[in-house]
Amino acid sequence: MTDMIIVIPAYEPGPALVGLVDGLRRARPHAEVIVADDGSGPDCADVFEAARGAGAVVLTHPSNRGKGAALKSVFRHLRAVGASGPIVTADADGQHTVADILRVGDAVADGDDRTMVLGCRGFTGPVPLRSRLGNSVSRGLFRLSAGWALSDTQTGLRGIPATMLPWLIQQPGDRFEYEQNVLLRLHGGGWHVQEIAIATVYEPHNPSSHFRPVVDSLRVLIPLVTFAGSSFLAFLIDTVALLLFFAVSGMLVPSVVAARVLSASVNFAINRRLVFRAATGRDLWRQAATYSLLAAALLASNVVWMAFLTDAGVPLLLAKIVTEAVLFVTAYQAQRALVFARRPRAAKDSTAAETAHSNRIEPPVRMEEDTHIAGRLS
Repeated sequence: MTDMIIVIPAYEPGPALVGLVDGLRRARPHAEVIVADDGSGPDCADVFEAARGAGAVVLTHPSNRGKGAALKSVFRHLRAVGASGPIVTADADGQHTVADILRVGDAVADGDDRTMVLGCRGFTGPVPLRSRLGNSVSRGLFRLSAGWALSDTQTGLRGIPATMLPWLIQQPGDRFEYEQNVLLRLHGGGWHVQEIAIATVYEPHNPSSHFRPVVDSLRVLIPLVTFAGSSFLAFLIDTVALLLFFAVSGMLVPSVVAARVLSASVNFAINRRLVFRAATGRDLWRQAATYSLLAAALLASNVVWMAFLTDAGVPLLLAKIVTEAVLFVTAYQAQRALVFARRPRAAKDSTAAETAHSNRIEPPVRMEEDTHIAGRLS
């Protein structure tokens, strides 16, 4: 009887991986440990063979595709074999203790099937500057982009109910950004988060980590940058259209309205398809109506704030810059949370998993590479 599935993505891991697998198997003999070798190559064959000897199932990508791709490959496999119950992802570099990994898995088993459990580090004590800086940058960018706070946005220790697998497979990203994308979309997907404090553990210089804390954290800003580009394009369209319409008609107010309708339509289409990736036909009219109401509210707010600041003696140009900067962030978060929020899908293939969630995992067949559909990850 398997009571927990632990997934460890690994690329060119060190000996810590073998110790982790051995510790997990000794502490929880009925746990299934799956190591996803993300194309590490022949130089690491001994490490993976030792992990296999310690009791892990080793699944392999023929070439390096990234941590996100490795996780999604295993998730597809688990979904295919009908896994249900607690699934835990952990890093291969020794930063997660056996006790913490099992605590996260047990929290999933004791929780509900709409909650991801995150093992979050406190970043106190002798934490390397690289990691402390990376976490601070990542937390700030995450809060700006997502609109809610998380104490450790870089944690790879995550507890997942099996009902979440179909949704996780759909999320974009093949490398480290995948885990950030999952967090950014959690609330929009109708999922909840539970944080559990875990030990902060670091190997000297963290030699087996391939994570670049600042660079990879900046990927969180991609939706915000795309949104800024969409807004700037709308501004250009609005300005050019206004000049053209006024040149043809000679009427200012109709020209302003027509230009704004045109630019807003383009902005809506780009944000819907590219920025928030919410282009589902069933929600088009709801999204359009909500977007229109939000645009009207932002326009009214713009007028009020401009009037207030200029009446207070703030120069017009400065008042315009301050107002637009504040409303830019407001518009982004409002569109993400209200206009293009992703509604939870009633995944027809997750019904069985939901039904079985209260039970311990019945093991899919013991996972060996020679009989297993995921012996080589596709």
